[in-house]
Amino acid sequence: MAKRTILLIEDEESISEPLSAALERDGFSATVASTAEQGIELFHKAEPELVLLDLMLPDGDGKDVLRAIRTGSRCPVIILTARGEEMDRVVGLELGADDYVTKPFSGAELLARVRAVLRRAAAPAPAPAQESQMKLGDIAMDLDTRQVTRAGRTVELTLKEFDLLRMLMEEAGRVLRREEIIDEVWDPNWWGPTKTLDVHISSLRKKLGDDPAAPRYIHTLRGVGFRFASVAELGQ
Repeated sequence: MAKRTILLIEDEESISEPLSAALERDGFSATVASTAEQGIELFHKAEPELVLLDLMLPDGDGKDVLRAIRTGSRCPVIILTARGEEMDRVVGLELGADDYVTKPFSGAELLARVRAVLRRAAAPAPAPAQESQMKLGDIAMDLDTRQVTRAGRTVELTLKEFDLLRMLMEEAGRVLRREEIIDEVWDPNWWGPTKTLDVHISSLRKKLGDDPAAPRYIHTLRGVGFRFASVAELGQ
């Protein structure tokens, strides 16, 4: 069986060398790039199953690499950040990263994250609902093509944003607890920061043109969770 390729875009040899060795010992094939330009080139050449992406690269910003990956691929990406770079982590998640790990980290921790992200990416899609179309207010969702429109205009969503919006719309009017959403959209064994959910909610609101101070669609119940506006509230 061919090994699954992991692309590591990291310029610090003190990190890339032991990490690539750990990946190889764990049964993966590790490909290393030390610059943003080389990372993008190897991404298209190696076609990895997952990318480990440092956000601080000598010739550019790792977030630009993530944007380039996301223009035509859903390949899972885990970003590597230093402590204190909270805004970079938030932006990385908004751009479509699947997880992040803060330096310094242990090889065992990162390998566990890699396996968890690959497991989620390989999970079968949920059984299709009887209706492939959902519409609430001026937001329409096609479950077959995974397309979302607002007032007829396409809304570009990441995989997680789509799954999150779908869950909220399917349960419109009902308050969904934070833990319930994370279990469904991420993983019942998710051990990352719950702030990931807040980041995705914030990104969804921006893309839907929803004002968090006076929301039309996604409402927050502080300390509890979120709910999507009911049919009655949206005037349908």
